[in-house]
Amino acid sequence: MTQRPNRSVVITGASTGIGAATAKYLADRGWKVFGGYRKDSDAETLRGLSELIMPVRMDVTKPDDLAAAAATVSDALNGEKLGGLVNNAGIAFMAPLALQPLDEFKAHFEVNTFGLLATTQAMLPLLGMEPERAGGPGRVVNITSVGGKLASPFLGAYVATKHAGEAITDTLRRELIVYGIEAIAIGPGAVQTPIWEKAEEKDPDAAYRESAWGASIEKYQDIMLKAGKEGLPPEDVARAIETALTAKKPKARYAPVPNKLTNFTIPTRLPKRWVDSILAGRFGIERKFNT
Repeated sequence: MTQRPNRSVVITGASTGIGAATAKYLADRGWKVFGGYRKDSDAETLRGLSELIMPVRMDVTKPDDLAAAAATVSDALNGEKLGGLVNNAGIAFMAPLALQPLDEFKAHFEVNTFGLLATTQAMLPLLGMEPERAGGPGRVVNITSVGGKLASPFLGAYVATKHAGEAITDTLRRELIVYGIEAIAIGPGAVQTPIWEKAEEKDPDAAYRESAWGASIEKYQDIMLKAGKEGLPPEDVARAIETALTAKKPKARYAPVPNKLTNFTIPTRLPKRWVDSILAGRFGIERKFNT
């Protein structure tokens, strides 16, 4: 009989948004949570959420942090397998790809893609690649996005990493069959998190105001910030994450998306040229130059 995963989980980017909501949600249901943080003040915040949350310093772009975090988690598990890894840490900045500095584009991949894979590699021995550990194999849950299936203007760097996250998840799931470790994607739509407020603080409109996309970016920013404020509560995503971690036969992908039919199902099935026209109309992107 297959053993069930232990009720222990590592969550990256656990100090705010989906990560913090998931840490509290799972801790309230008896999970031992290792909450990844970067700033010392965030560690105190995590401790205040639940006594079952153990803050662990974890900058996903720093190999030394990940090695130390894996060692800390291993010691705390005391010979048991880790029940789950939730790769949640991520960044998003708005910009037209034609003008976005390559350093900024690369930074998205450093966190959202390379950081995701580096964290997974660091935790896989605890999830089941060390078979002598007690308990059933754990699961990898990668937080992608609607953007992992549907590309958006002005978030090209972000959606490129989320497309990569979807591919990495599928590849891991097919490879890790040998250890019985599941890999599952969670692709949320608009969620009430600080990620878009952080993007607003950078004010992409100021950097690109005089470009051909200036007015469109301003309109896009207003629509995205409004969607974020009116989006799903992060606890809805936390619920989907728990399902991915515990379901006897989990789906390969879960999509907690508000107004899912119109915001995800239909756009991902329409011809791409139709979606081009819909998005261009919505954000006021039109041809301005005759060449």
